[in-house]
Amino acid sequence: MTVTGAAVETRAELPERLWTAVIGKDESAAVREVFAAADAGANREALLLDVLGGVQRRVGTEWAAGRISVAEEHAATAIIDRVVAALAHRVPAPARAPARPRITVACVDGEWHVLPARLLTEVLTGRGWQVDFLGAHTTTPHLIAHLHATNPAATLLSASLPLHLPSAHTAVTAVQSLGIPVMVGGPAFGADGRYARQIGADAWAPDARAAAGLLAEGLVRPEPVPRQQVDDLPHLADQEYTLIKGNRPALVRQSLAALDERWPGMRAYTEAQRERTAEDLAHIVDFLATALYVDDSALFTDFVAWSAEILQARGVPAHSLGMGLDILAGELRDFPRALGFLEAAAEVLPVTPARPSPGPGMTA
Repeated sequence: MTVTGAAVETRAELPERLWTAVIGKDESAAVREVFAAADAGANREALLLDVLGGVQRRVGTEWAAGRISVAEEHAATAIIDRVVAALAHRVPAPARAPARPRITVACVDGEWHVLPARLLTEVLTGRGWQVDFLGAHTTTPHLIAHLHATNPAATLLSASLPLHLPSAHTAVTAVQSLGIPVMVGGPAFGADGRYARQIGADAWAPDARAAAGLLAEGLVRPEPVPRQQVDDLPHLADQEYTLIKGNRPALVRQSLAALDERWPGMRAYTEAQRERTAEDLAHIVDFLATALYVDDSALFTDFVAWSAEILQARGVPAHSLGMGLDILAGELRDFPRALGFLEAAAEVLPVTPARPSPGPGMTA
């Protein structure tokens, strides 16, 4: 950010005013605030990453703390996305000669958190790259078809949720089979990029600036040798991930029935409350399966600890989550890795009274 009075305001006052506009659903005010800062000389990249990106991070924090609703979080995110688009046209990327090579940026299959990839695209465009931005939820076949047509110098894949690591792995191996290097980024790959290395990505970046720097240094094109995902993750040979993922609907249904028997109060639930509880169980199964995929119990225990915090922020005792883990352990008694992960996760839950909460689902 340029060292000016406007820059100081951008660091201090602008984020608060922008937050007020965004959370108040005043898109016009949000656009005016950002445009005024840009016209006053604030750096385009800093506005994107430090101001707009910072407000988006605050949106997530406020949702996790239960201070804003899911609907408010969605509305705020949509406004920020539109402000990013408006800024891109108001302050176009500087012309560079010669332009840097073409690259592709996309969210992996199933990933709908598009804003980080959108911000990355704007940063790279501002640094002279020709960027094809494919947006959210880019299936691997569609991605490969695009790469066949464009042959970019590199592909950058974004994923926010660890649940999408298997899809990211599929995409990475498919892209590399074309001889195109792949960089990945986003919270899904771990704070230190451990899962990026595990699935064989050519590079990992913790943020947009780091990604731009790595691109500038150059990525080595891999040998286009086809490989199977199990080659990277030999523990998948035990089939625990495959079986649990494939039997997810039955596992959720059986766990819900077991919860009915163990907790008579659940029989008074409305249909909406039962659906919410089933969704919560499915989410637990999905995170357990993903932890099995990368063979890392910490991925699952971190999710359980985070879920307990979310529950408590919403006034729901975390022991309801513990009951779900215990029921799943009973259903998965023939899966030693899964049982170990479930036991480890149960140990991170806070000690609470044994009586279940009558709330609507585990994550009310």
